[in-house]
Amino acid sequence: MRQAEEVSTMSESESPHDASPVPEAEAESPQGADGGTDDGTWSVDAPRRMSFDGPVTTLRIRVVNGAVNVVGSPDPATHLDISELSGRPLTVRREGSTLTVEYEEFSWQGLRRLIERGKLPDPRTLDHRAVVSVAVPDSARLEVRAVGADTVVSSLAGPADVKAVSGETTLVGLSGAVRADTVTGRVEAQSVTGPLTVASVSGDLTVVDGTSPTLRADSVNGDMIVDIDQADSPADIELSSVSGEIAVRLPHPADARVEANTTSGSLSHAFEDLRVSGQFGMKKLTGKLGEGSGRLKASTVSGSIALLRRPASDAAPNDKKVL
Repeated sequence: MRQAEEVSTMSESESPHDASPVPEAEAESPQGADGGTDDGTWSVDAPRRMSFDGPVTTLRIRVVNGAVNVVGSPDPATHLDISELSGRPLTVRREGSTLTVEYEEFSWQGLRRLIERGKLPDPRTLDHRAVVSVAVPDSARLEVRAVGADTVVSSLAGPADVKAVSGETTLVGLSGAVRADTVTGRVEAQSVTGPLTVASVSGDLTVVDGTSPTLRADSVNGDMIVDIDQADSPADIELSSVSGEIAVRLPHPADARVEANTTSGSLSHAFEDLRVSGQFGMKKLTGKLGEGSGRLKASTVSGSIALLRRPASDAAPNDKKVL
């Protein structure tokens, strides 16, 4: 198997096998790819680096096991690094401005049908493993489907859609619309400024320095920890869990209409302007903070809910009322 090699531009007089694949600006497709076809498709069975000079506006990645790392870059070129690869070969396909890196037989729709039937596959039994890193123009649209692979996405301004099974998802510094769906993996979002939507079965959600204008999160039994930083405009936040716990830290001063309820869990808060109704069974917390321009709605069936206040200094203690 060939070892990973740096890509270099090939002249017309060179043999197609004298250099690794590299895009030619006018042709917008890599040349000299072993196993490649005229339509811009390459079967990769060993670690390899590839570069694409033509604009890539959509990036699609579908892998099983390993890891995915996507970073947005001001560089108009796209750089792909498959640093680890075992089992079946990966397919790299360039169609116009769309770049796809995938196991061709991998079908997310088929996998979802198995999940719905309660037949979640064990990624360790699948003959796949790939570690894929891509530096793509930061305005590109991203779609990731990963099973048993951790995914890290950072510094993108374009929309991102990540679906994962048995893998952690980390989102850092994203300003476009973001959606993350997980079955058993944890989702961590830091300094995400675009709209954020998260759906999880059993994975936890952690949001740090959140300034998203809208945040929607649904979970069956995953916990949610959401830290809202001071944003330019009030946020619209809606969190829902069946048995997971929810903790939200709001900026000081806060500016939101609050509605939180739990059927059998506890409610705690650090705000004098909020009121609790119901002492037995379902409890509901309501009120207006500041002008009430934003919105916070949180609900659980059996989990607890805590609303904290971000102090002027993070070293200052948080006083809470527990009911």
